[in-house]
Amino acid sequence: MNLPNKKIAVFRREHFNAAHRIFNPLWDDKKNAEVFGKCSNPNYHGHNYELVVKVVGERDPETGYVIDMKRLSVITEEEVLERFDHKNLNLDTIYFRDLNPTAENIAMVIYDLLRKRIDEKLELQVRLYETERNYVEYPA
Repeated sequence: MNLPNKKIAVFRREHFNAAHRIFNPLWDDKKNAEVFGKCSNPNYHGHNYELVVKVVGERDPETGYVIDMKRLSVITEEEVLERFDHKNLNLDTIYFRDLNPTAENIAMVIYDLLRKRIDEKLELQVRLYETERNYVEYPA
């Protein structure tokens, strides 16, 4: 059967746990608490993040793949999970020493890490669930 070569999306879901503190270092604890609430706890707090990586493109005519899902799994493991899983994002990573680790910023950092390893002809989107009800997508 000869299928038309149209764009199709493939998805990879991953999970990681990480702690962080959302705060503005230029503000005192009172103002941080007013703006960020419990998320500005000086002793940090954690999330069980769910990450969905979406790759869109045309199937390779020889393999039928948009991207080899095993390769996507390895890339996500190396670029995201090894860097962020069971880490304090503020203290244990270079990415959030000077960048507030909001879900928005985490998703953008993850996108940039993955983008450099995924063929530019493929579209990439990151969806990051901070809770069951709160998630962000980049690019929107």
